[in-house]
Amino acid sequence: MADYENNKIILSVQHLKKSYGQHEVLRDISFDVHKGEVMTIIGPSGGGKSTMLRCINLLEDPTGGKILFHKDNILDEDYNIPKYRSKVGMVFQQFELFSNKNVLQNCMVGQELVLKRSKEEARKIAMENLKRVGMDPYIDAKPRQLSGGQQQRVAIARAVSMNPEILLFDEPTSALDPEMVGEVLDTMKKLAKTGLTMIVVTHEMAFAKEVSDQVIFMSDGLVTEKGTPDQIFNHPQNDKTQKFLANFRGPQI
Repeated sequence: MADYENNKIILSVQHLKKSYGQHEVLRDISFDVHKGEVMTIIGPSGGGKSTMLRCINLLEDPTGGKILFHKDNILDEDYNIPKYRSKVGMVFQQFELFSNKNVLQNCMVGQELVLKRSKEEARKIAMENLKRVGMDPYIDAKPRQLSGGQQQRVAIARAVSMNPEILLFDEPTSALDPEMVGEVLDTMKKLAKTGLTMIVVTHEMAFAKEVSDQVIFMSDGLVTEKGTPDQIFNHPQNDKTQKFLANFRGPQI
């Protein structure tokens, strides 16, 4: 409880479960996320990583367990879900930009509608964050005119413009061509240094090793191992973690 009192634990996932009929996707997921921490979640495809992230953002309804945000269970019936969603942002695999709006409008609309910011304030904040990700020269462009890497950087700027307490990333480089992955990872590395709390589902092992405070390995709907990057990448204890990481030997990690 001391960590809560010192405002260190911002999110606590406790015994989270998710089933589709008889199929258990998440069997028993528990972990804590501390304020300012970068947590990466790695593991084989189909292990439940993205489903877990979607449960945290309430894009999926968990079957069981608790998700505590500042000690309050977001799954309680009377919980203020819109307020929670305004505090927890998400960057998707497929960018999810509004195709009919330009870059600047994409980064302003949520601020105006959800946070009730004035157009002037929303524009100022959007421009600051677009500049941070190197996309300020493209404010008048529509998403279709941008590369995948550029679209993802706009999506990151849009999410950060909402001033989230936690930012979730669901495999943000998986839909990109290889030459575009680096620019998005560089943007995320810079963001990680700002003190923003981040939870990142990724297959980019070098990125996970470099930026993480905590790494979680998920397989078959369970957290099978968690620890520091050094513990997970250099001294994995679990057989599944060892086998998974064996595929990434060499310069990647």
